[in-house]
Amino acid sequence: MRYITLALLLCLSLSSCKSKRGVVTKKTNSSTTVTRPAPISKNTSKTISEIIEHAKSFEGTRYKYGGTTKKGMDCSGLIYTSFLKEDIQMPRTTGALSSQGNWIDVNDVQEGDLLFFATNKNSRSVNHVGIVTSSRPGHVEFIHSTTSRGVITSNLSERYWYLAYVQARRVL
Repeated sequence: MRYITLALLLCLSLSSCKSKRGVVTKKTNSSTTVTRPAPISKNTSKTISEIIEHAKSFEGTRYKYGGTTKKGMDCSGLIYTSFLKEDIQMPRTTGALSSQGNWIDVNDVQEGDLLFFATNKNSRSVNHVGIVTSSRPGHVEFIHSTTSRGVITSNLSERYWYLAYVQARRVL
């Protein structure tokens, strides 16, 4: 019984928002052409709206490490649960989510894109994720689960989130 409990605790510690896995980005000296992402189709737009609405249904839910229900939710659990509602299988950890889809420039983010943050002091390792709920030039809102306030909507222009921002990815 002790070994099962230990194994369960180990699994939970590897699958949370506090994942220590870092994102490694290599810079090259070659010049590249930047292309704008393709516009989102009507079917995809409806799916994205449903994902966002499901995520918003968790607003006010308290933070719970490894949680995926109204009783408690962590940041990657919110992503996992919201996408699963639309039968889209996503990884359960923030580290694994940070390599899904395509990297996009923060100026090109749209609703449904994922924003990744490094919230640990003196580290740029991704350990937090949110879903973009609204985007217009200079104003990006995202829903996420925080340890202090649970599931909330925040603005990327808030100093804390602006400084913690690492990358944006499009999965749909």
